[in-house]
Amino acid sequence: MELNVLNIKGQETGRKVTLNDDIYGITPNDHVLYLDVKQYLANQRQGTHKAKERSEHAGSTRKLGRQKGGGGARHGDINSPLLRGGGRVFGPKPRDYRFKLNKKVKVLARKSALSYKAQEDAIIVIEDFTFDAPKTKDYINIVKNLKVDSKKVLLVLPESNKNVYLSARNLQRNEVILASSLNAYKVLNADVIVVTENSVQTIDGILTK
Repeated sequence: MELNVLNIKGQETGRKVTLNDDIYGITPNDHVLYLDVKQYLANQRQGTHKAKERSEHAGSTRKLGRQKGGGGARHGDINSPLLRGGGRVFGPKPRDYRFKLNKKVKVLARKSALSYKAQEDAIIVIEDFTFDAPKTKDYINIVKNLKVDSKKVLLVLPESNKNVYLSARNLQRNEVILASSLNAYKVLNADVIVVTENSVQTIDGILTK
């Protein structure tokens, strides 16, 4: 699959980039995508939720009523889960939601996500660029020139660029990510993927090891 390389003005440069069919032309594996996205979202969870059980509540341990004959469910002290203000039965406790996925599974997930975007013609390749200083207006002009200003854009850079990152940071529907940090969730969550020329080579090197 060949794509024209555009400049930051949205014009064709006359150069073309060939996308690797082993990455952008495979049959996507939906189950692997599900697992990778599930792991990514699970890793974002803090897992600090906590509810007090009856033994953790402050309150008297005196038995409030007789064991039988009261006409209702039996209960002990004021911290009983049956009573308002009592402890919670099997409440949430702090836990780690992370789980392991094999490297080959994660690689296949990234390939599947990129293949979906290639099928949707949602990948744009632009020449490498940088900003002299952080300026959101300059970044907005690039997005407008590429005619993707109304879409959720994921810009993939080959290496860290502070000025480009700061220029896009305040825009809600735009995100800048390094090629080495690319994952299935970020790719699927975007409407269009804008990749620089060097990023294409970086992605090839990572996913074809």
